[in-house]
Amino acid sequence: MARKPNYDFERKERERLKNEKKAARASEKAKPVAAETDKTPEEPQPGTQQN
Repeated sequence: MARKPNYDFERKERERLKNEKKAARASEKAKPVAAETDKTPEEPQPGTQQN
């Protein structure tokens, strides 16, 4: 005998997986922006003295 389909659960599960994937992509996209803003210049500025 075939099982009774649970359409509501299956739809919610698909949406949950899709939202997890979307959140993962958004966080990956945000990482390079955060990395660029956290950079500090390693090279000394022109015209400054180093001891």
